Amino acid sequence: MLSETKLSLLQQLVQNASHDEIIWTKGYLAGFLDKNSGGIQIPINTTPEKVAVKPLIIYGTETGNSKKVASQLLATFKKNKIQAKAVDVFQFDNSKLEKETLVLFVMSTQGEGEFPQNAVQFYDYLKTTDLDLKNVSYAVLGLGDSSYPLFCNAGVLLDAVLTEKGAKRLLPLVKADVDFAPDVLVWEKELQAAFANQATSASVSTVKTSTSLHKKNYTGVITNKIILNDRGSNKETYHIEIASDDEISYEPGDALGIVPKNKVEDVAFIIDYFKVDTNLEIAIKEEKKTIEKWLLERNIKGLSKRSLEQLATILGVSIDFEKVDLIDVLQLFPKPTTLKIEEVIEILLPIAPRLYSISSSAEAHDGEVHLTVNLNKFAVNNVFKTGLASQFLADYPENASIDFYIHKNQNFRLPNEDTDVIMIGPGTGIAPFRSFIAHRDATGAEGKNWLFFGEQHFVLDFYYQTEIQEWITTGVLTRLDTAFSRDQEKKIYVQDRIREKASEFNAWLENGASLYICGQKNPMSLDVENAILDVLIQERNITKEQAQEVLENLETAGKYQKDVY
Repeated sequence: MLSETKLSLLQQLVQNASHDEIIWTKGYLAGFLDKNSGGIQIPINTTPEKVAVKPLIIYGTETGNSKKVASQLLATFKKNKIQAKAVDVFQFDNSKLEKETLVLFVMSTQGEGEFPQNAVQFYDYLKTTDLDLKNVSYAVLGLGDSSYPLFCNAGVLLDAVLTEKGAKRLLPLVKADVDFAPDVLVWEKELQAAFANQATSASVSTVKTSTSLHKKNYTGVITNKIILNDRGSNKETYHIEIASDDEISYEPGDALGIVPKNKVEDVAFIIDYFKVDTNLEIAIKEEKKTIEKWLLERNIKGLSKRSLEQLATILGVSIDFEKVDLIDVLQLFPKPTTLKIEEVIEILLPIAPRLYSISSSAEAHDGEVHLTVNLNKFAVNNVFKTGLASQFLADYPENASIDFYIHKNQNFRLPNEDTDVIMIGPGTGIAPFRSFIAHRDATGAEGKNWLFFGEQHFVLDFYYQTEIQEWITTGVLTRLDTAFSRDQEKKIYVQDRIREKASEFNAWLENGASLYICGQKNPMSLDVENAILDVLIQERNITKEQAQEVLENLETAGKYQKDVY
């Protein structure tokens, strides 16, 4: 099968490799073969041998990706006669960790390198408790987005504290990017190889980083920008169209990523505060830029807890509030005479990308990508503020070039063309469903489509009303249920409409419809899910626990997908 030269090279490689390196190579080659054959599922041996290990899979997630990975691991292990169990980190009894022998962690990273909310308590327990984990072998798969400065930071922190407490690393920490399915496949192979060779107790210390090969950067121009709300609305929601000379490759369900910049006037205030030259070049961690460029690209809005703690230290003050802007802090406290602007810039994180669900279809809107962006407005200490990214886009001039990238979302995809879909998208949550319906219209998909949409006022806030009416007329949109909360004394929301249509809603699900939710996570998506549970309980005469199991099974099968933020 191999030439003499290749065989000689292989023999040299094997002879000089350690035991752990051979295990890793075995998994890597298996995964490589699977990836290049186009599949993401692990081939199962017809007569798998039972492996004498019982791994515990602990996952931490906010969007559900880690849970999906844990479920896939569990299914694969069981098919290969590996006795495993999976648990949400929030539901895990922390005191029992010392009694475990083999633990696999799947940990997502949120925001500025933070743990998912359900994993914060677990990490704090590990850091502050005098644990002895010398009998524990572990492996960590971190999920993240390499566009963010602290890529997979939660996985990095978890891996470090486990080692600190004496646990033995079974495999290197894996840092997986947004297109993580191939990395999960390779990790499964490596784990099974390691399970079969549990005789070794050597600790592995390397880190594997796998970044997506499917993230492409584009430069385009904003060709059209309009406000979708009518005069008198409490909302300011923009429909934005972007065109590029390059062919923009995306699918319904994908998002567009931008890295916004700070306002020039905010940067000017900080520069004036420190009385320095705008064009003065300074070096931060061996990178040299002008002060103005540094401040345009560093996060000065809604500072993280970490940044505020560091800022308090260099200012010599106590800062007992969170998520305020750098300018707010500088105005509140007197400037130390020795404080330099370099010290402040160094503690500021680079501005992280912002993702917006794409509201167009490549099939229907040739050469364009559309966004539906609500200008985020809020008050801090009675001071009116707006979101950095949404204000950046609202102010962006038409016909000016803008840099962006496409964020692939394999966990929010249309089903087969003949499958019915239920789409629940109040507010800007309608964005991906405009893409879904336009795509199904352009491709002639035969599946039925049911849309739930809600906002404050019918007259002022019915986004894409003309298009939606046309889709109803042509039959592409089979059903539409709207909820305009402020048009009557008692507020009505999409979850109320779901309960009103309980019989039909359940019938669609029983007939195989796929279910989608997009929009605000809190409280919208939680309220909607509770309404769906109520429908299942009522229509199927089952318990709440059974209804939750129905939703979990739909989610595992890819028939219940959420894009919430």
